Amino acid sequence: MDFSLTEGQEMLREIARDFLTTACPTSLVREMAEDEKGHSQQLWQEMAEVGWMGIAIPEQYGGAGASFLELIVLLEEMGRACLPGPFFSTVVLGGLTILEAGSEAQKEELLPKLAEGELLLTLALTEPSATYGAEGIQTKATPVDGGFLIQGTKLFVPDAHMSDYLICAARTRETEPPEDGITLFLVDPQGPGVSCTLLKTIAGDKQCEVIFDKVQVPGGSVLGNLHEGWPVLAKVLERAVVAQCAQMVGGARRVLEMTVEYAKERMAFGHPIGSYQAIQHYGADMLVDVDGCSLLTYSAAWRLAEGLPAGQEVAMAKALTNEKFKRIAALGIQIHGAIGFTEEHDLPLYFKRAKAWEISLGDTRFHLDRIARAAGV
Repeated sequence: MDFSLTEGQEMLREIARDFLTTACPTSLVREMAEDEKGHSQQLWQEMAEVGWMGIAIPEQYGGAGASFLELIVLLEEMGRACLPGPFFSTVVLGGLTILEAGSEAQKEELLPKLAEGELLLTLALTEPSATYGAEGIQTKATPVDGGFLIQGTKLFVPDAHMSDYLICAARTRETEPPEDGITLFLVDPQGPGVSCTLLKTIAGDKQCEVIFDKVQVPGGSVLGNLHEGWPVLAKVLERAVVAQCAQMVGGARRVLEMTVEYAKERMAFGHPIGSYQAIQHYGADMLVDVDGCSLLTYSAAWRLAEGLPAGQEVAMAKALTNEKFKRIAALGIQIHGAIGFTEEHDLPLYFKRAKAWEISLGDTRFHLDRIARAAGV
């Protein structure tokens, strides 16, 4: 069984690492965390020029036509660099949803713009219940005058304040089970009745509260089939969860690298601290955790790329990575000592992302429940 990357995937990883090392230093990450917009337009255009926005978009819509695995390789490097900005919300949450549910006309209109870096998208899914299950979607869309009237509140919508379109999940009929009767809509966030409030977050990422107050949208704004939005969301969310895991693996691996480098250089009692068994065992624990998370993540990604059922594998990857990225970041700080707690050091950037990404797209308990159901418990 061969788990190695192909030559093309290895080349993508090397190019992405070299590019992000130069174009996305941690000084930019800190600057964008304080910036209200949250991303560099110059960096965004440079990424678009090298084809990253369209990496998962078929060639017929102006993309590169790469597989889901290539996207995962790229996202791991983005997580390693703590890349700020709307790549995840636009390409993963937005682009994959349009690919899955959009009509041919919608794909032809939107995907080439996305691939060129001219369109920002996001998915407005979670609500005050803060669950990623279908039962949490209580925003209503009522038929009116050849269109729909949307009423409700969405929370923790990434990058909504700068998106050109929101993909809003709303309930169009009350039925049981809750997975029935959900429809996806393309909504202009600048339109009448839509208000967006930027929330303050631990990692400086841009999460928003979006209120839909009698927002009228035309019938042509429906993405996919009426009342059949949840199967689309379920497929997109599986891919998004694995994509989130890839970012976490990249961040965790970078923490390990920084910690090993420090342990070789930091002297205590005349010896590098890495020569002491306690530090060596911490490092070994970190390596086991990183590689375990990587193995589960790429296993789930491969199954999704091959069109195989992967619900249990996806949940296992997220449940493990949630906990291990936090532990790796905490051990890295512990080995660094006092310097690891300072904002001037890079380690807090990764620890904050470990905490933020832990609850993004389902916390550990949410995914453990999914694993238990899959196991028949």
